[in-house]
Amino acid sequence: MTTPQHTPMMQQYLALKRDHADKLLFYRMGDFYELFYDDAEKAARLLDITLTARGASGGQPVKMAGIPYHAAEGYLARLVKMGESVAIAEQIGDPATSKGPVERKVVRIVTPGTLTDAALLDDKRDNLVLAVNMHKGTLGLAWLSLASGEFKVMQTSVEELHSELERLKPAELLLADDTGLAVFDSLGTPRKKLPPWQFDTESSTLALTRHFGTRDLAGFGADTLPVAVGAAGALLEYVKSTQGVNPAHIAQLSVEEPGELIRMDAATRRNLELTETIRGEASPTLASLLDTCATSMGSRMLRHWLHHPIRRHDKLLRRQQAVRALLAAHQDIHTQLREVADIERITARVALRTARPRDLAALRDSLRALSGVKAIAATLDAPLLAELVQLLPADSPVESLLATAILPEPATFLRDGGVINHGYHADLDELRAIQTDCGDFLLALELREKERTGISTLKVEFNRVHGFYIEVSKAQSDKVPDDYRRRQTLKNAERYITPELKTFEDKALSAQDKSLALEKQLYEAVLDQLAPHISELKLMAQAVAGLDVLAAFAERAQTNHYVQPLFVNETRLEIIGGRHPVVEAEVERFIANDTRLAAERKLLLITGPNMGGKSTYMRQNALITLLAHIGSFVPAERAVLGQIDRIFTRIGASDDLAGGRSTFMVEMTETANILNNATDKSLVLMDEVGRGTSTFDGLALAWAIARALIEKSRAYTLFATHYFELTSLAGEYNSVANVHLSAVEHKDRIVFLHHVEDGPASQSYGLAVAQLAGVPPKVIREARRYLTELENESAARAQPDLFSTPVVIQHEPEPHPAVELLADTDVDDLTPRQALELLYTLKKMTK
Repeated sequence: MTTPQHTPMMQQYLALKRDHADKLLFYRMGDFYELFYDDAEKAARLLDITLTARGASGGQPVKMAGIPYHAAEGYLARLVKMGESVAIAEQIGDPATSKGPVERKVVRIVTPGTLTDAALLDDKRDNLVLAVNMHKGTLGLAWLSLASGEFKVMQTSVEELHSELERLKPAELLLADDTGLAVFDSLGTPRKKLPPWQFDTESSTLALTRHFGTRDLAGFGADTLPVAVGAAGALLEYVKSTQGVNPAHIAQLSVEEPGELIRMDAATRRNLELTETIRGEASPTLASLLDTCATSMGSRMLRHWLHHPIRRHDKLLRRQQAVRALLAAHQDIHTQLREVADIERITARVALRTARPRDLAALRDSLRALSGVKAIAATLDAPLLAELVQLLPADSPVESLLATAILPEPATFLRDGGVINHGYHADLDELRAIQTDCGDFLLALELREKERTGISTLKVEFNRVHGFYIEVSKAQSDKVPDDYRRRQTLKNAERYITPELKTFEDKALSAQDKSLALEKQLYEAVLDQLAPHISELKLMAQAVAGLDVLAAFAERAQTNHYVQPLFVNETRLEIIGGRHPVVEAEVERFIANDTRLAAERKLLLITGPNMGGKSTYMRQNALITLLAHIGSFVPAERAVLGQIDRIFTRIGASDDLAGGRSTFMVEMTETANILNNATDKSLVLMDEVGRGTSTFDGLALAWAIARALIEKSRAYTLFATHYFELTSLAGEYNSVANVHLSAVEHKDRIVFLHHVEDGPASQSYGLAVAQLAGVPPKVIREARRYLTELENESAARAQPDLFSTPVVIQHEPEPHPAVELLADTDVDDLTPRQALELLYTLKKMTK
């Protein structure tokens, strides 16, 4: 396509497009980015911009669509949200010296997972690109937040992939061409296919050691993870190819050990609504409740902690001590932190050399504000706080450099000038003085020339077309000195130039261009001077984020009356006066409840009516456990927790139509995962298991699943059910206890008490709940009648249930026809005559 049939400019465009065929190509032309041919059609459709055609190349009209250069960020953000990738080609040649098209080069590639621009990122979420490598059943994962430089790897099993995808929520996936895992087919995440050789362990090891400047990967603990190393190498090379520079802020590789964290599968993360609701909304969630952070760095770390609860009690105790110390100081800390910008992401842009002037100004001002944070935190007595304080600057050389080099309020873009501080560079000051002192020079020259020539009407002026000139009326042109050279003749005046004015003109007109060019050089030099401080700034950002989250925990604890949980090494999960943190914030009055689980009491069989609070009660125990394992205080009067390794939930009904799985199939798949992986240190929540099939099938499954959890897994289990037959398990196993959510009926209405009491529920109140939901009265009456028939038939057969548990039959008398007639009559609509006729009818019906 680059034959001479095309114009030289289109030959250049097509050569660039050939190397980036899978991306939209933004081709810089003056003040616009242009797209051509198929890219133009696609961009016009996606961005709702005008599609035009101009001229011809290769015998075909050239389809075009363009966006203004200064507004590119908004369009890029929209394209990236749609999963598109964009290659940006800039002019790198000099138009003044170029023969033919100005030389252009793709300087940056923007993909959904490699964003760093503040305008394109959600400031409260990490934007991750994840590489997946698979070899003989082993899965290697490597993920990177380019905006922060955090680079992690792990090896796991293929079965854990879905859980890891739910945990990491990557913005972009990198896969080998030959990867055939079906789980990726149902994802909406943008995917990039790479040649399989890019995941080769040996070449990846070489690329990683070259980047980190190490002999091997043993120092990172990755030398025994060949599959993960293959993924990491492919990911690093992908990032380098998209950014066009070496990402110096990626300074280390971290290995994530699954055993260090409390594991949660994908269903558990969704059911507990940690960072988004089941409907996919941002609130109300646990994250939205806890996030009172003053900085976006803190908000991102909070979300990370929620998805990465830790098991080690010594680490959790250090966080608790910090929260306790901050109870009296969190407000002062947050007041200071509100002056701190996103140091983490600014540092990444400095490393990638995409930082803008206001990024550097924000970094300078943030470093100043941190001195106040350090002064407050240094007075608090907690080992973790002391470590974080050590990472905060007392007298930062970065702040000194930026205070000297960057104006207090710099321009938004470097191309506009007005970025480098006055007094930083003498030549720049002189060039600026020429521009600002131009009026004074012209006024002084005019006074001198009037005195020298005796021409009182002489004027020294400037316009953009003719530059500087001296204007003399034709009536006084005979007084013009010999050194005046005519520049322009007007009807009533002549315009002249002198050697002195010409010299000043050349200097003044070139001063702006020279000033902008010099500012760019100085700005690049400032970035060079910041490069050695990148690691220091990253550690500082992590310290600020950690301090911010701990202060948020303290604020939540004080505001919502949370208590410090106690960790023990025995088999125990005891929560007194526990509350659901999110539901509590949404209702006027929340009923607190106790939970006691131990070695001799491992499974609670929970019965009670629908809407009685069983699911809320179960979830609140999981959330309290989770909060304790991120270092937060918890919503309870007292909480004592033993070792926990995993949290499982089987709650709610949902299908997977895209994957060809029914609601019951999803339920059984999640149940199988629990039965195969739960241990005696796991917390398991089972809600209404077996309800998606026939009564006897479901009852048999629920009974067998409960027995497996009791006998094999011996996990801490909350097992909610409407199968009252299962309550007999408490008599069979000492480790099983019956509890129920209380409710009472009053005047044909049900009142939920939401209080957990010992023993099984006496009835399910299903028809009462249906009536409360608005089911028509006639349907409720027919259901009651049919229920009575079923109960009578069951009593007549006197057949025991599957597990020889006596059935308690509660008979309800069939309503009298007169009562039914009255229930169906709206007395407010009756005329007096109709009312009298109704009375006679009722009288006859009662005889």
